[in-house]
Amino acid sequence: MYDGERFLARDRQAARIEARPTPSALTALERSNEPIHSRIDLNVTTEELLLEPADNQRLNSLCGPFDDNIKLLERRLGIEISHRDNHFKLVGRTPCVRAAIDILKNLYVETAPLRGQVGDIDPEQIHLALKESHVLEQAAEHVPDYGKAIHIKTKRGLIKPRTPNQAQYIANILDHDITFGIGPAGTGKTYLAVAAAVDALERQEIRRILLTRPAVEAGEKLGFLPGDLSQKVDPYLRPLYDALFEMLGFERVEKLMERNIIEVAPLAYMRGRTLNDAFIILDESQNTTIEQMKMFLTRIGFNSKAVITGDITQVDLPRNQKSGLRHAIEVLSPVDEISFNFFHSEDVVRHPVVARVVMAYEAWEAADQQRKAALAAERKREAQASQQQEQA
Repeated sequence: MYDGERFLARDRQAARIEARPTPSALTALERSNEPIHSRIDLNVTTEELLLEPADNQRLNSLCGPFDDNIKLLERRLGIEISHRDNHFKLVGRTPCVRAAIDILKNLYVETAPLRGQVGDIDPEQIHLALKESHVLEQAAEHVPDYGKAIHIKTKRGLIKPRTPNQAQYIANILDHDITFGIGPAGTGKTYLAVAAAVDALERQEIRRILLTRPAVEAGEKLGFLPGDLSQKVDPYLRPLYDALFEMLGFERVEKLMERNIIEVAPLAYMRGRTLNDAFIILDESQNTTIEQMKMFLTRIGFNSKAVITGDITQVDLPRNQKSGLRHAIEVLSPVDEISFNFFHSEDVVRHPVVARVVMAYEAWEAADQQRKAALAAERKREAQASQQQEQA
């Protein structure tokens, strides 16, 4: 049992909590730019937290350079946090303070040394921890650990799903030969697909990983671009490369690509192939044609899995051409061996503003559809009225 686990096992003994009302918290609450706090319990308390074992390196990692991580928690939760060594004092509204305590305790565990190196805590982990706590959505219950579906150790630690939809997505990837992940940017659909592929490769369940996507911007005519095939395709597959580099490291990815264990190719190059013992990922599938989607899905051989990701709200095809992804949803939904997973704005795990951007666009698109439907209905009524007048 390492230090962090011992700290968790002692639970309340590791965190000495003293609660008493204090007016000083009002300054932090008043200056907070997060209006959500006006909808949370108004009780104000002071609570103290003792993180054990005391370790300056781990505490520095937790607090961040110049206490940036602590300041981020203060700003997002509208509370005040002061600390001296491993003794923390938190002042603010009760739900926010309790959430901050849980976050600090959990993140302190993540700083536990691994192979002699203290774990780093960055602002992104603070954002994700806040999202998991659900304090900003007024959810009191702790979010379950959805990470049991898949465990992959990388340089950044353990990869695990952050939302119920992501957990279901990974479970479906494990249980189905063909899985669709459909939703807005930032929901982790591509990243988790790559994680599942890496996990299958590490367990020797498959022999290779294939990454592909349609190159709509180049009209699939990559011969006009400079460089060899890899150089032509690389810009279109950069998100997949980034995920692989993060999980396996640059040097290992390069070696696996040299041995063709990891292969990248434009979608057009899939034609005529049968892919056995492979994990195939089709990214940006909303930009496939119906013919391309059918071609891709029929490439799957024995002991292979395919994950198709895309966002049907960001289609770059010509207006008169139907998206292969949208068509697949309509045609393949009754097939039991195929799973469809739909992500929404609440599944966005990037910067909090990304979720708000997605929600704003969803609201606008819904209003626009209602406007178009109302306009079509009005035109239909006018046409019927005109026809009745002519008949009269």
